[in-house]
Amino acid sequence: MLREVTATRYVAPLHSGGSVPGVVEADDLGTYVVKFTGSAQGRKALVAEVIVGELARALGLRFPELVTVRFDPAIAAHEPHQEVRELHAASAGVNLGMDFLPGAKDFTPEIAEVFPVDPVEAGRIVWLDALTVNVDRTVHSSNLMVWPTLGVAPPRLWLIDHGAALVFHHRWDTSTPEKAYDFRHHALGRYGPDTRAADAELAPRVTERLLRDILDEVPDAWLTDSDAGFGTPDETREAYVGYLLARARSSAGWLPTDFPGRDQLASEEAARAARSRQGRPAWLKQVPDLHGKPAAQQDWSVHLG
Repeated sequence: MLREVTATRYVAPLHSGGSVPGVVEADDLGTYVVKFTGSAQGRKALVAEVIVGELARALGLRFPELVTVRFDPAIAAHEPHQEVRELHAASAGVNLGMDFLPGAKDFTPEIAEVFPVDPVEAGRIVWLDALTVNVDRTVHSSNLMVWPTLGVAPPRLWLIDHGAALVFHHRWDTSTPEKAYDFRHHALGRYGPDTRAADAELAPRVTERLLRDILDEVPDAWLTDSDAGFGTPDETREAYVGYLLARARSSAGWLPTDFPGRDQLASEEAARAARSRQGRPAWLKQVPDLHGKPAAQQDWSVHLG
C-alpha cells in the first residue's frame, strides 16, 4: 500500500483544478497536494491517479511521490468558501496526496516554445499516455510541470494529474484494448516523439507482476464498482490488470506515430482563430481570442506560508 500520512495543517485550496485539490502539511513534515474522495470526479479519478502515476514511476518517468492522506475537515474550518468546506466534509478519512513541488511552473505553450525536450523522453511520455488512454495532456492543458525552477539543478519535466486517464473504466463493456487514440494535439507532439523507440523499450516492462503490484497500492474502498459487475475489489483489480496487459501487448494497433509539425499546428491554430473571429459580431472582433488558453500560469509556491 501507499505510505500513509496525516494532514496537520490545511494551507489553501487550488481553485485552478476542477476537483479543487488542497495543499496540506502532514505529520511527516512533508507538504502535499491532496485530491479529495468527495470531489465531483469521484473515486475512479483517484484510482487513475495511482495506477498511471505509479506506472510512470516504474517506467522511469518523473512523477511526484503519492501517499494516502488521512484528513480531518476540522483542520480546514477556517476555509471561507462553503463549497470547499462541503467538499472537505464529504472527504473525511483517507484521501490521495501528491508530493508538493515548490516553485514548479506549468508547462504552458509559451514555455514549450523554448523549453528543450528530447524526442526519446517525449516518446516515453506519449507512449504512457497512449497506453493509459490519457485524454488530458494536450497543448493547452499539459498536466506537465517544470521543476526545479530555482538553484543549480536543471529544470525537468514532471508528470502530474492523471485523473482523466483510463477512460475505459467508465465503460468497461464497450471499450477494447486495441483501440487507437487521436494524439495529434498532445502537449509534446511538437518535439517529434520517438514512440517506436519507447514502445520497444517500455512495452516489455509492463508485465502482469508489475500491474498487480501497482493495483495492490490502490485502497480497497476506491475499487468498489458494482455498476460494472465487479463484486469485490480484487475482481476490479483483475479487470484493470487484464485490460492494461492486453493493451500493452497490442501496442502495434494504437501506437501514435504521425504528429503534426510546428508549422502545421500553427497553421491549424491560425485557421481556427480566423473562423472564430469571423463568427463574432463586429463589436467583438477586436477582443483577444483566448480559446483553450490557460487563465494564468500556476505557481504552487504562493500557497505556502
